[in-house]
Amino acid sequence: MRVLVATDAWHPQVNGVVRTYERLAVEAEKLGFEIVFLAPAAFRTLPCPTYPEIRLALAGPRATAAHIENTKPDFIHIATEGPIGLMTRRYCRKTKWPFTTSYHTRFPEYVSARLPVPETCCYALQRRFHNGAAGTFVATQSIENELAARGFERLMRWSRGVDTELFRPRKVRRFGEPPVFLYVGRIAVEKNIKAFLDLDLPGRKVLVGSGPQTAEFTRRYPEAVFAGPMEGEELARAYASADVFVFPSLTDTFGLVLLEALASGVPVAAFPASGPKDVLTESGIGAMDWDLQAASLAALNRDRRAARAHALRYSWENSARQFIDNVLIAHHRKLPERRQRRRRTRH
Repeated sequence: MRVLVATDAWHPQVNGVVRTYERLAVEAEKLGFEIVFLAPAAFRTLPCPTYPEIRLALAGPRATAAHIENTKPDFIHIATEGPIGLMTRRYCRKTKWPFTTSYHTRFPEYVSARLPVPETCCYALQRRFHNGAAGTFVATQSIENELAARGFERLMRWSRGVDTELFRPRKVRRFGEPPVFLYVGRIAVEKNIKAFLDLDLPGRKVLVGSGPQTAEFTRRYPEAVFAGPMEGEELARAYASADVFVFPSLTDTFGLVLLEALASGVPVAAFPASGPKDVLTESGIGAMDWDLQAASLAALNRDRRAARAHALRYSWENSARQFIDNVLIAHHRKLPERRQRRRRTRH
């Protein structure tokens, strides 16, 4: 059976959303499902304002409909609320095709960090977008509670996994002697990286990733190591070379990098926000505090073996099964409506 995933986040972007769907495609195939993607490469694109590394698809209704119909999917899942997601939703609503969505990104907070736009307006738009779906997938309990309080409906849990063979403890010190405090992710305002860079910590701070604030922060914080983007084995060695993984974000809905760090045997320091408080559920694997410096220093004394053991509970196979189960459940909620549409089409 074929699931079409409509996503504005895809290569050459390197982020948790892209990595999640890449792995989902691999694991879903083992379960008898084919995942195909409707991504920006299918359209002409232009740079995203304030974030030129992201390409926005010029997705029109007719082109989007043609791509969907040529794919002949059994199910449609919308991963993002960008141009491709909006046009795919429009197609589904027009044809009465049931679809599911995912809530990956706190766009209201992301937008308000860059533009003078009230978060309430953005949440109203997101609520309308997702409430048209047969089900909206969320990664954690805290995000589910928050969105339910904001009027989001038909929320379904979809957790994440981690490759514990790639991300594992190794005897490497790529960035020198301890202590090394590591950040992995986009170098962008919504990630609250300044909170990490401003900390008074021993040793050195290392940042892996790229983004629109890289040049600015490289100039302002010459003592920090900006190692650039990494993937695969190189990224795994970077994690294993750290003593503490620092996660300053207040806007992430999960934080796949948290699991990658823990699987590498690296304790996590974070604010007690959504994402960390859902992942760091076991004592001894990290430290959460609204004082990020205190959390970072406390994490130096956490048990690296306990961190690894906690990450072993998260599997991509289970994540894929949960995704497929949610798709099937949500699809059957709307099945009578779809049967009526097909009956009208035949007559």
